[in-house]
Amino acid sequence: MRVGIPKGSLSDSTIDLFERAGYRVNVGSRSYFPSVDDPEVRCIMFRAQEMSRYVEDGVLDLGLTGYDWVCENDSDVVEVCELVYAKATARPVRWVLAVPKESPIRRVEEFDGKIVASELVNVVRRFFKEQGLSVKVEFSWGATEVKARLVDGIVDVTETGSSLEANELREVAEIMTSTTRLIANRSAWADGWKRRKIESIAMLLQGAIEARAKVGLKMNVGRPDLQTVLALLPSELSPTISSLADQSYVAVEVVLEEQVERELVPALKEAGASGIITYALKKVIP
Repeated sequence: MRVGIPKGSLSDSTIDLFERAGYRVNVGSRSYFPSVDDPEVRCIMFRAQEMSRYVEDGVLDLGLTGYDWVCENDSDVVEVCELVYAKATARPVRWVLAVPKESPIRRVEEFDGKIVASELVNVVRRFFKEQGLSVKVEFSWGATEVKARLVDGIVDVTETGSSLEANELREVAEIMTSTTRLIANRSAWADGWKRRKIESIAMLLQGAIEARAKVGLKMNVGRPDLQTVLALLPSELSPTISSLADQSYVAVEVVLEEQVERELVPALKEAGASGIITYALKKVIP
């Protein structure tokens, strides 16, 4: 099965995600054809901007790309699942309409008759058309934020907002938000073997993402302290409780959010837990 991995800013985080899902991907000198330790999978690298077109055309059976580029290309593909990961944070990326801070433009309506530069041309054109505005949208070959002072405004992608601030730009409106999606060719999805393989890959990738913000927690608890310790654990969790050789103690094991763990461990210790161990998780499969 031919699987497309995005080349560029998402490649490192995508390869890391695959490795945490259990697939060892190696990008060697032939960087467009990474090797993978699954004989049923062949990986090919394409830019995220063009990935959905190759999936739709059947050049790829499966690919990872942003929802923004699926919309931009108006691609007829199967969206298998959403994978919330990115190059800097776990937040969705945002496409925003922006102007220089010194620009008099404050509202979307003021772009009527103006020129906007963006890499996301088709989406931006549809946005202004839906607003009933006549705006010339020109394609930008990268470094879009630099052109904000050459045309009337830009639509550019931001993950943290730092690039807008660095270029002294001001957001006027949000055009769309986007996360990475696992997309499949419709013929591949209709094939029984390929669909099962796609669903397995999707499950493992989602499990790796789910595990990223969680940790495992183990501890020993004396039976008289057990209810006190259990009362400290988040109510939605159902811990595993096992007897020990010393019948006066039990082992308690639970998976929880990493941010919760750092607050919880001191309280568990105070409540009587001992031998507390926390460990990283590779995958969490619901």
